[in-house]
Amino acid sequence: MAGTVIFTGANSSLGIPAVNRLLEQYPQSTLILTVRDPSKADVNTNRLRDVISQYPKANASIHQLDLADLSSVHKWAQSIAKDIDNNKYPPIRAIICAAYRWNLNRVPQSTVDGLDETLQISHVSHVALILRLIGKFRPDGGRVLLFSSDTHVPGGSVGERYPPGIPEDLNLLAKPIVYEDVFGRGFQNYGNTKLVITCWMYALNRYLQKDADLRNITAVAINPGNLVDSRALQTNTPWWYPYMQTFILRPFLPLHQLRDPTIRTAALAGIDVAELALNPAYAGERGFFTFLKKDQSSAESQDEVKQEALWAKSLEWAKITKDDTALKVVIE
Repeated sequence: MAGTVIFTGANSSLGIPAVNRLLEQYPQSTLILTVRDPSKADVNTNRLRDVISQYPKANASIHQLDLADLSSVHKWAQSIAKDIDNNKYPPIRAIICAAYRWNLNRVPQSTVDGLDETLQISHVSHVALILRLIGKFRPDGGRVLLFSSDTHVPGGSVGERYPPGIPEDLNLLAKPIVYEDVFGRGFQNYGNTKLVITCWMYALNRYLQKDADLRNITAVAINPGNLVDSRALQTNTPWWYPYMQTFILRPFLPLHQLRDPTIRTAALAGIDVAELALNPAYAGERGFFTFLKKDQSSAESQDEVKQEALWAKSLEWAKITKDDTALKVVIE
């Protein structure tokens, strides 16, 4: 199954096993793997290099991409589009948007673009990337794979102190209010972002289906599960998160799975991501998935009025105009 696969956050806990699966099962693919820090000083990027080195015939390259800087995202996407036009890379088969950020131990942080970093890195920059490159897919289509989670559902996560929800003023999502409860509101902000991603996925599918040239491209939002060995539990989290991971979650994984079957390892989640992106068994699928099974997202995420509002606001946040994308049907 020839074609380019663009993978953001490729050196993440989930990303590395997913890349290994892609190299192992889909060797004809061209992998463009983006990371924030491609230097040899970065341990996780070196782990990604080690995986690639096990496949000497692989067509895989690592690229630096700062999702916290929209101008860099636009320029990088333009560069990749030009390279596809010049046959440096084959047309796209899949875009996998695995990169994300959360912040559970500090007040909300803004990017150079003035947007909340959780929202921009996890969603807004992916919107810019996807819409810039949507016209560079193979003629027979492909897959956009977005990342949701159980945090987008009210009561869906044990870490929830305040339920996720779309505020009437959507600007509050991009510039959330600073509260005293840094953990609780940070977790809500993360859940809100996953809810936004899920809503946007439905709108994207709707417009792709209306476009005669792009209707064979489908979007899926996956809940990959709660990953007990994810490095995210040690980044921008309170001190007790790593403690919980080391002494409670990992050692007693089978017991936790009795209560919550979505608790699992990053390696298993990575395999599912690779398969959902490229396995022909899932060709043409759209919507929300938990692991590799079609599932129901939250009631609010299925509200078409909110989907449309978030679609329009996401274009504004991502600075996408009618001249930036092949998806002309929805760009005024």
